Amino acid sequence: MTRILTFLFLTPLLAADNTSEVLQRQTQELFDAIVPGNASVWERYLDERATYTDENGVVLTKKQMVEQTRPFPKEITGNIQVTDFRVTLHGPVAIATHVEDEHETFYGHELHCQYRTTDTWLKTYAGWRLLASQVLALRTDPPAVPLTARQMEDYVGRYMLTPSKTYEIRVKDGTLEGQEAGRAPEVLRAEVPDMLFVPGKLRYRKVFLRDAGGRITGFAERREAWDLVWKRVPE
Repeated sequence: MTRILTFLFLTPLLAADNTSEVLQRQTQELFDAIVPGNASVWERYLDERATYTDENGVVLTKKQMVEQTRPFPKEITGNIQVTDFRVTLHGPVAIATHVEDEHETFYGHELHCQYRTTDTWLKTYAGWRLLASQVLALRTDPPAVPLTARQMEDYVGRYMLTPSKTYEIRVKDGTLEGQEAGRAPEVLRAEVPDMLFVPGKLRYRKVFLRDAGGRITGFAERREAWDLVWKRVPE
């Protein structure tokens, strides 16, 4: 017990100036091991008690992470670069946050994805070991499709969630613009006809609703899997 306590108290003093460099190198090794399926790297750096939460919200143990690290099919190639790496030390614990910049060729198609990860590393006698990891997929705006002047005019009007919460859509300088009462106006783009989005608001969509005759009756403000239905205010 005395040896353990001495180690814990002295670790901050013994922490080398290159801790950030070491952790970034080990993190890069982990991601370099994914495509070729080099499970030994994950076996080496993951603590036995490690908890890994991936970008889909699935919680994995060390055993599960190691077992699923297998070579990709030959039709899938790519690389992941660790960027924006930052570390803060708390005694024998280091909290690291970084971005993984992934370029992938998937059956002849080029993909580019980014993830933000927060890691908890523990200093042990064997070196730094990954104790916990949380991965978030970073989103980007979808490609926008052009709308005709007639299509844009179809969306123009006032919409109401409650009597005190309204949203107006108008055309300004050839572009759709929306504005909630009491807030600043925002640009609206079309992901597909009848589905609009605000650039930068990556979790939300406005899905327009029509009656049997094709007339717009409102829109569902889709927040992830939840809809808030705004009704069109009659003119």
